Amino acid sequence: MNHAFAYLSAGGFLGLPITPDAPSAQESGKPFALAGITWDCSVTNRPGARLGPTAIRQSSRMLCDATHPLFDTTPLDEMVDLGDLPLPNTSLETMRAALMPQVAALLDRHEMVWLGGDHSITLPLLRAYHAHLGQPLACIHFDAHCDTWTDHFGEPSGHGTWVYEAFSEGLVIPEGFVQVGIRSSGERDAREFVNDQGGHIYTARELRGRDGAALQDVIDAVRERMAKLGHPPVYLSFDIDVFDPAFAPGTGTPEPGGLTTAQAMTLLEGWHDLNWAGMDLVEVAPPYDYSELTSNAASTMIWTWLCGRLAARQTA
Repeated sequence: MNHAFAYLSAGGFLGLPITPDAPSAQESGKPFALAGITWDCSVTNRPGARLGPTAIRQSSRMLCDATHPLFDTTPLDEMVDLGDLPLPNTSLETMRAALMPQVAALLDRHEMVWLGGDHSITLPLLRAYHAHLGQPLACIHFDAHCDTWTDHFGEPSGHGTWVYEAFSEGLVIPEGFVQVGIRSSGERDAREFVNDQGGHIYTARELRGRDGAALQDVIDAVRERMAKLGHPPVYLSFDIDVFDPAFAPGTGTPEPGGLTTAQAMTLLEGWHDLNWAGMDLVEVAPPYDYSELTSNAASTMIWTWLCGRLAARQTA
C-alpha cells in the first residue's frame, strides 16, 4: 500500500492549494512552482529538516495577500504549489536517484523553488539543472558553512560536501560562485576553497554591522561579476543557518555571529534581476525553532525572491 509519510505538507505556500498535477507554466500561465524535498538523513548534528517544508508553508500564510512593499507585486496568481515529492527516506543515493527524474520533469514545466530538507539535496538539483540547461551555472550560496569538505565524516557525500562535489563535477562556473555569510570553524583549504577556485566569499565577519546602503558595494560587485561572465544562469542556494541564531534558531547546525534577516533581504532585493534559474532554501528544523522565527524568516526570503523575479519579468 502506498501511504504518505505523516510529516508531508498538507497546506500550500501562501495558502495556495497543493496541486501535484498542476498544468505546466505554458498551459496555466503561472510560471513559478514550489515543491518540498523532505530529506534530512545527511545532517551532522540535529535532525528535523524533513519537517521544514510544512513549517515554511504554515508560516507563509502570515504574508496574507503577499504584495511586496518594494516590488509592488504578489506571486499568488503566478505560482502553484506541487506539494512534497515522494522519496525514499533512508538512503542518500537511493533518494537522489528517485529525486533526479522528478526534478528533470518539473524543470520542463516550471521555474522552481525547492524547500528542503538538508543541504545534501542541492547536489542532485544542480545535476538536474546542468543537464536541463546544457551548461554549468553560477551560484549564490548563503550559508554559515563552506560545504566544501572532501568527505562527510568518513562518508563520500552529505550536506557538507555538495560545493566541493559540484565543482569537481563541473556543475558550476568557478568564477561565478559567490558565498555569503561563511563563518564556521574549519581548516584553511576548506574555508578558502571557493576563493582559490576563482569565486568569491563574503564572510559574516566582513558583513558585520553593514546594512542598507552599506551593502551596495557587495550588490554591485556580484552584479559586475555576473556581467563579466556573460550573465549565465544563476542558482540560489539559501541555507537558513546563514542567519545568526537570534533570527533563526530552528536549524541543525546554528553558528553565532551570522547575518540579520534585513541584510539578506537587502541583498536579495539588490540581485532581483539577475539571470536566475531557480532556488532552494534548506536546513529549517522546526523542532528547534522558537515562535516560528526560523520558518517566518524562510518564507519571507522565498517570497522576496519570487516577488523580485516577477518584478524583473514585468520590466524586461
